[in-house]
Amino acid sequence: MVDYTRRPSAPPTTPAGGVSLSKVTLTKGAPSVSLTKGHGAGGQMRVNLNWESGRRGLFSKGSAVDLDLGCLWETADGRKGVVQALGNAFGALDRPPYVLLDGDDRSGARSGGENLVVNLDHLDAIRRVLVFAYIYEGAPDWAAANGVVTLYPQGAAPIEVRLDEHAAGARSCAIALLTNSGGALTVQREIRYLRGVQRDLDSAYGWGLDWTSGRK
Repeated sequence: MVDYTRRPSAPPTTPAGGVSLSKVTLTKGAPSVSLTKGHGAGGQMRVNLNWESGRRGLFSKGSAVDLDLGCLWETADGRKGVVQALGNAFGALDRPPYVLLDGDDRSGARSGGENLVVNLDHLDAIRRVLVFAYIYEGAPDWAAANGVVTLYPQGAAPIEVRLDEHAAGARSCAIALLTNSGGALTVQREIRYLRGVQRDLDSAYGWGLDWTSGRK
């Protein structure tokens, strides 16, 4: 686990405040990072999903891959839900779930991808957030999508999670689990692929929501 409260060993490359702003990549060997007050666990944290659509030109054959970013959320008082474009469940920043999806993008890297924003000024009201992506349209080929999620906490280094482990036929991927433990926020790399959709992610992580079919 990376601890942002420790000063890096190379002060000349470190800005005032003792926080290194070089990117942190979560891997199997180093799967988690801890954010604390003044070191990333405050303000608005953007969570960006970027991917390659698979369409290389105007006359390319085949359908482009459309990934959708979303999250399952749980507040400290036990309320639970989902933020996603499907069903127009875009969330809110100033009230539960304190998570907002800023829109639905179809082209990935060419337009900046999709973004969730987590309002960590309300961290005491947030218990956990599971960031996920699923293939809404296109063949279930995660290798071709070449997806990457980057979290941008305020006052701390960007945190990168690459979707670099692939499962044939999978349509959903649990990417990162954000957990509040006594005011410290842990970001845990998951990269767990499932053949099903949101209901199956819910079952895998024990969220306990009631699901119905939705459209966007």
